[in-house]
Amino acid sequence: MLTALARTATRRPLTVMLLWGLFLLLGFGLGTGVFARLSDNVPEVPGTESESAARYLEEMDPAGSSVTGVVAGTPVADAGLRAEVERAVADVREVAGVAAVPDPYATPGMIAEDGHALIVPVTLEGGLDDDAEERTLDAAAERIREIDAPDVHVSGGPLLGLQMGERAQQDVKNAELISLPVVLALLLVVFGGLRSALLPLVVAVSGIAGAFLALFLFSEVTDISVYAIQVTTMLGLGLAVDYALLMLVRFREERRTTEDVVEAVHRTVAAAGRTVLFSGLTVAVSLTGLLVFPSVFLRSMGLAVAAVVVIDMLAALTLLPALLVRFGGRIPPAKTPRNGEEGRFFARVARFAARRKVAVLAVTVPVLLVLALPVPGMRIAVGDARQLPADSEARQLQDTVAAHFPPGTGVSPVVVVARPGTDDATADRIRALGPGATTHELPGGGAVIEIRPPGEADGAEATALVERVREVRGDAPVEVTGTAARLVDFREMLAERAPWAALTVLAGIVVLLFAFTGSVLLPLRTVVTTLLSLAAALGVVVWVFQDGHLAGLLGAEGLGALSLTAPPLIVAIAFGLAMDYELFILARMREARMRSGDDQEAVVTGLSRSGRVVTCAALLLAVVFAAFMTGGFSPILQIGLGLTLAVLIDATVVRMLLVPATMALLGRHAWWAPRPLRRAHERFGVREEQPGLPREKVPSGV
Repeated sequence: MLTALARTATRRPLTVMLLWGLFLLLGFGLGTGVFARLSDNVPEVPGTESESAARYLEEMDPAGSSVTGVVAGTPVADAGLRAEVERAVADVREVAGVAAVPDPYATPGMIAEDGHALIVPVTLEGGLDDDAEERTLDAAAERIREIDAPDVHVSGGPLLGLQMGERAQQDVKNAELISLPVVLALLLVVFGGLRSALLPLVVAVSGIAGAFLALFLFSEVTDISVYAIQVTTMLGLGLAVDYALLMLVRFREERRTTEDVVEAVHRTVAAAGRTVLFSGLTVAVSLTGLLVFPSVFLRSMGLAVAAVVVIDMLAALTLLPALLVRFGGRIPPAKTPRNGEEGRFFARVARFAARRKVAVLAVTVPVLLVLALPVPGMRIAVGDARQLPADSEARQLQDTVAAHFPPGTGVSPVVVVARPGTDDATADRIRALGPGATTHELPGGGAVIEIRPPGEADGAEATALVERVREVRGDAPVEVTGTAARLVDFREMLAERAPWAALTVLAGIVVLLFAFTGSVLLPLRTVVTTLLSLAAALGVVVWVFQDGHLAGLLGAEGLGALSLTAPPLIVAIAFGLAMDYELFILARMREARMRSGDDQEAVVTGLSRSGRVVTCAALLLAVVFAAFMTGGFSPILQIGLGLTLAVLIDATVVRMLLVPATMALLGRHAWWAPRPLRRAHERFGVREEQPGLPREKVPSGV
């Protein structure tokens, strides 16, 4: 297969480049339309109680969305300001699609006790389509913003999702402006020439276009989260650079032995292309674990990110070879290593770790476990506008409300749906759970009880209230929905499906690594060491963003919990990236072993030849992730920090120290497989190698 791809790319390079050019136009033309379709409705899980209750409410008592305006910074009793506010309220009431706008001066609780702020809630009509709702929101928000006061902010409801989508788009642009020049500068240092440095960026731009196009296509059939843009773009950009770097390094090595550019491309695709193929597959398989969860958000993220990985892989295996055929003749071959030893630093590190294998394991494993200590105390929450940067309108609105109004103002209530057949005693017990509970009847005999919890909408008090309602309802036809209920159901979904997701991913990874190596023990060793680095990275994220340590250095604050999007995405993506670097190293070790048959020397040779690539790739990927942390959006900060740490820890501590130490500990048994599996690998395993690589007899029994 790889040979066929290489021949196609080398025979018709202009055709291949033209097709990818059309793909780029689609991605940056049609694909960018996804920015107008982003949703912040992450915690909904089909089939859960909260989702069932929400659908029942929508059918029985359809109500429109609502947004909130806040006017502050001056005494609101001022006659001139009052006249302005009343005119604005009257104008907003006349906007098509607006159902109600209460007079803040006549409605209790709308004016702050200090007299320096007031709230203008706007409720839209039910049943509006997306376009009509957006027009109504824009018109109502703009009219409120025209009020002449020091601080006027409008957000909440669907407007919050639109503002987050705009922020996501701006953050992506800023991150690209930061990361691409830095990546280019680093590539110039690595390759020492502009032509070699530009080729990975061409592949990277293809990855970004693929990210946009994949998300746009998925938005036709499902909701796309505001988080998806940054996550898929950062991963698409990073992996594209990784794969292109691996291929270019190998191409320059092949140029040392042949002046025929086409032959060098064929050898590159046959050898490094095999690693890219398996790497892309392992990263994609790692993300299939997200498909096990019924959450639309997690499933769509898993599909979108996996699609981007496959696009990056295809670009590296088709577009890059075509570019190399056209322009590779001017790329100088890699320099011949002095004294015939390549990667002397990494060779010394590998020999040290192999000789001191017990000491290395005794030091590195406890350090990683210490970093992972915060993980058992991890909490997740839906989050609110505090996740946004301080200069965003939604965040300014929330901060203004918090500064002028009592705690709990504007907090979403716990919504209890008492369907027909609920007895009065049960309803009374539920109402008694929260002071100030309100009730209104539904058509058909049901009722809605709203209990406003203390603290935050998704805080510990709110989730405890949800669980308490579900305890006291007994067998009555009562369901709970709202922000807190969705969070409780999301947590239960994660706890129930996480073991199955892990089993699915591990089974797929073990099968792929066995097909790549022919070993049973290497996949198991890889999974264990990868989980160590992943736990360490996640532990630091919890310590920073949940507990608040050093969060200020990143422009964030400790929120008491992680965004519910961060942990599953960090785990899935970081696990796949770790497999990426593992394959880079194992490919070189396997080649060295096939040549010499010496297991110990194969470890040193493999690490010496791959260490520079892995280190450079990790550094470039870390630069990309770090660039996306400049936007200040807390969930992306969490994901960015988690992935940055996971990549750096894995590429240094794990791959440079733990891998040679554990390989030395296993010795020749590292490549062991039972005889039936060995025969199956010989028959069905992918064995495509670099042309001309001698197939020496490996040690018996392996």
